[in-house]
Amino acid sequence: MDLGEIKALLDERRAGHSLPQALYTDPAVFEFDLTAIYGQSWLMAGFECELPEAGSYSSFKVGRWPILLVRDRAGQIRAFHNSCRHRGAMLCKEGTGKAPRLVCPYHRWTYNLDGSLLSAMRMPEDFDRAEHGLGEVHVETVAGVIYICLAETPPPFEVFRRDMTALLAPHDLANAKVAHVETLTEYANWKLVLENGRECYHCQAGHPELAKTFPVEVSSYFEFGGADHAATFEARMAEHGLPVGPAGEDWWQAIRFPLNPGMRSMSMDGEPIVARPMVGAAEGDIGSLRWALEPHSFAHAVGDHLFFFSAMPIGPRETLVTGKWLVHKDAVEGVDYDRAQLIELWNITNQQDKDLAENNQAGVDSPGYRPGPYSPDAEVLVLRFVDWYCTKARAYIEQQAGTMGGALSYAEGAAHAA
Repeated sequence: MDLGEIKALLDERRAGHSLPQALYTDPAVFEFDLTAIYGQSWLMAGFECELPEAGSYSSFKVGRWPILLVRDRAGQIRAFHNSCRHRGAMLCKEGTGKAPRLVCPYHRWTYNLDGSLLSAMRMPEDFDRAEHGLGEVHVETVAGVIYICLAETPPPFEVFRRDMTALLAPHDLANAKVAHVETLTEYANWKLVLENGRECYHCQAGHPELAKTFPVEVSSYFEFGGADHAATFEARMAEHGLPVGPAGEDWWQAIRFPLNPGMRSMSMDGEPIVARPMVGAAEGDIGSLRWALEPHSFAHAVGDHLFFFSAMPIGPRETLVTGKWLVHKDAVEGVDYDRAQLIELWNITNQQDKDLAENNQAGVDSPGYRPGPYSPDAEVLVLRFVDWYCTKARAYIEQQAGTMGGALSYAEGAAHAA
């Protein structure tokens, strides 16, 4: 399938409806999505607290592509392609760690924390180390959160930085720590996983535990229709100087919203599950600050903890979901919180979503699948995501066709982009 055929699928899509079948199933579309969508977007890569000191690193993959985050000796966070400039071996295995230098396990090429090549044994006298530093990836930090973009020219970031700094600053993520990380493989296309995560049309029946605290029947984009508890919440947040939004652009959105009446945290019973709060204002009863980035993530920051969700494509019908739970850095496990209790609600929810997404994929694979209409009330964020996907995909195809002077095969376009 070439770029012209993918464009034809995009053209086939009916406004307000889900995507044509091949956009959820075709291996060539999966390859396209890695390059045109994940390779051209800002991605939420982690938290500054995961890199507490010089030499701290975090290694992970965007699709098949290994990425390395490092805090250098000046305290700056840097992002690199996790690929040795000798013969391409990965420098660091997936996970977090600490090292004074980055040493390739294959032939011991050694890099400084700023990515420059320090030493390469048995190379000729005219070998220039300066030409063989690690490939850099664009990186930005906002209020303790790390974002990366693999594109040569990343999308504008200034509005996101400004608005998210104001919304997230009260959560003081500089004084947080990651209490738990969980991964889950969902055997469904990443777009189906994201569509599921962008709506609560299914939540009343599909997530009874989450529905206890989360306003699953709210209209549109957290519109409470003048409900007294919502108006009271906004007034109380204003009294305590906590911005509520909404804020956003086409590729992100953020809002602080009230939980269900009487609920103070996103937990199994609605009560705080960490005794040491992350936010002191309003006695920690601050609803949830939800922010989400297309194409892969959302997070909920409540008064006592934060939950982060990321979906990374592995194959046409396979997606890696990662969940991270953050608490205050001084919260002590077994004293201030119980790990099993901390992760219970979102682990249950993620498993339920895995079952729903995999069932969705099975139905989409049917020869009887036809794209259906989204609910304009309950699936606003799904429609927003799918519209964004189509616009982003078209822009990439047009850019590639313009650069190469006409129609391209997908392989030619991907090779040129690389």
